[in-house]
Amino acid sequence: MSKMRDTVLSFAIMFLVWAPTARAQLGTFSGEQRIQFTPDWHGDRFADGRPRVPESVLVRLRDVTADEAWDILQEAGYRNQFESGWKVINPGQRLVGRVVTAVFLPHRPDVDSVIQTNGKKEARVGGENSWVIDILQPGDVLVVDLFGKIRYGTFAGDNLSTSIYAKSHNGLIVNGAVRDVSGIQQIKGFQCYVRGVDPSALENTMLMGINTPIRIGDVTVMPGDVALGDPEGVTFIPAQLAEKVADDTEMIHHVDEWGHAMLREGRYTPGQIDRKWSREMVDEFNQWLKQKGSKLRMPLP
Repeated sequence: MSKMRDTVLSFAIMFLVWAPTARAQLGTFSGEQRIQFTPDWHGDRFADGRPRVPESVLVRLRDVTADEAWDILQEAGYRNQFESGWKVINPGQRLVGRVVTAVFLPHRPDVDSVIQTNGKKEARVGGENSWVIDILQPGDVLVVDLFGKIRYGTFAGDNLSTSIYAKSHNGLIVNGAVRDVSGIQQIKGFQCYVRGVDPSALENTMLMGINTPIRIGDVTVMPGDVALGDPEGVTFIPAQLAEKVADDTEMIHHVDEWGHAMLREGRYTPGQIDRKWSREMVDEFNQWLKQKGSKLRMPLP
């Protein structure tokens, strides 16, 4: 069943790439399609059509845990946004950034010959795994579907990883592997979430899409999503929900902080703090938020 699902998704991606109305070359997803398939995003976009979640929101998301994001996304109806089971290279602070996607498939000579021909027309240089790196911008997180391939499924070594970090100042997520781990560990600030590591080089694959919808485990990932990596795994937050996740999580943190302070001061009882707050309590809480410089407010009951 899993192989059948993978095949269906692969053909769906190829249809989107090859559809005559898309006016897109092989290996790409048109800007029009990126807008069409992210209809709930109403903010700024990159020139390629990807949603541009504001940097201020990305900074706030660094305080969000997988559990907090999970609850908010579940409530919004997004039930398949978290993927676990990663090996993390250079763990540290949470990985947060706007997603750039790439999808690889097992090599097939006739199809790959078309990819190579189009690559030459587009003046692409180097191996196919370097093509997507060339388009990275600061703040991007490169997310690669290498169909879980480990041996000969190493998307990057220390050289390409250095290039990724130089362009994006951010990390890499690969449903596959990397190599040259000792070298990658020397790239300060560069986090990798991978399925495994292997000394082999990337072989017997072909790049099927850049900035297309891809599948990472149980998650459908869109270009412009926000990747949030923490010790539990990776959450892919739809662009239109990024600010809500940041706002709701910040409010939860403020509620906890204020509630604990009120309990320490003996101003309110545990029963008052743990149930629905009175109008007086909410008003006092909102005044406290204002004093802290937060723009968030709790609605009055």
